Amino acid sequence: MAKTNLTETTSPQSQRPRSQPITWKTGVFALVPLLVLSGVIYLFLQTNAGLKIQPPAPVEQLSTERFVLTPEGIEAYVRNTGPQELTIAQVIVNDAIWSATARPSPTLPRMGRATVFISYPWVKGESYAVKFITSNSLAFGGTIPVAFETPKPATATLWSFTLIGLYVGIVPVFLGLLWFPALRQLGKRWMGFLLSLTAGLLIYLGFDATKEALEIADQVPGPFQGIGLVAIGGVLTFLLLDAIGRHQTAVGRSESAQRLTVAYLIAFGIGLHNLGEGLAIGAAYSVGALAFGTFLVIGFIIQNITEGLGIIAPILRDRPALWHLLWMGILGGFPAIIGAWVGGFTYSAPLAVLFLAIGAGAIFEVVYEVAKLIIKDSKSLSPIVNFAGVTVGMLMMYVTGLFVK
Repeated sequence: MAKTNLTETTSPQSQRPRSQPITWKTGVFALVPLLVLSGVIYLFLQTNAGLKIQPPAPVEQLSTERFVLTPEGIEAYVRNTGPQELTIAQVIVNDAIWSATARPSPTLPRMGRATVFISYPWVKGESYAVKFITSNSLAFGGTIPVAFETPKPATATLWSFTLIGLYVGIVPVFLGLLWFPALRQLGKRWMGFLLSLTAGLLIYLGFDATKEALEIADQVPGPFQGIGLVAIGGVLTFLLLDAIGRHQTAVGRSESAQRLTVAYLIAFGIGLHNLGEGLAIGAAYSVGALAFGTFLVIGFIIQNITEGLGIIAPILRDRPALWHLLWMGILGGFPAIIGAWVGGFTYSAPLAVLFLAIGAGAIFEVVYEVAKLIIKDSKSLSPIVNFAGVTVGMLMMYVTGLFVK
């Protein structure tokens, strides 16, 4: 006797588990572990688990975030990055005790910040060592390598930093975009080579941004967790851009539209990298390192002309509207201006680490997108072409980097 198939067919919608409404009981069960955990932490802080051990020496840490030199003296922005409250008792400049005032107070709670004004007749071009002595006789401080009046956000200075960002970011990127008409005349093999070359450029930029972020992370005070900022900025940016790219594919956009999206992502990643370059240049000028700042500007101009080439490589076979190229150039170059402003007026090591990490994450995600384009074209291109393109791209960045490092 033949068996009858009684299997019931169901639609995909009916197979999906339905979410249950959140009730007050669910909220209570979710809060109970957190409340108990808070109570345990409070109990430990009050009793120290019964231990009667006292630290052999006070644990203090005072970090100097920035020096600002004015005609009236020296302003130091300091922060208490230690685990306990501290009080600034004395200030020493070049081994001499000097009178100083702290605003809002010389006593700083944990993570508290103060501005210490030292009425010191500094001399342009000289170097100074500034030490802060706490009430527990611990010394902390920093150095001013070259005394130079700190630029103020006046109109003229703002315009100067804008021009620097223009020279470093906007001009080189747009010059690279001008290669678009000529490169469109190349054959498919050469276009594939240029796409691989773009991958090489971006890989080098990604590692360079990561290295710079890690170097500055070592200078970040402990509570700000420099390595954590690198992880947050890099990983979250990668995942965000990857989600954007997947959404573009899911909505069924054409291949040319997807390539245009990749070009925009490349411009975005390069722009974040140029933001870090602007920070470095602005910070150099703000501390009076004029020769070094000029050296950075010239080097970055030479290096960044290759970035425009990387932006247009994915869309060489298409005919994008002119306004797309204009927006890509602005997206890739304008952040250098913002970086010069921030670095010149309010440089912050944690902020610099975060910006560089975001740039690195964006660049590596764009490398992933470019790699997917290369894989699509791999059937018609020799692996040797891809290898040669990546190699040439990395070597180009290395050689131009010789003018900067």
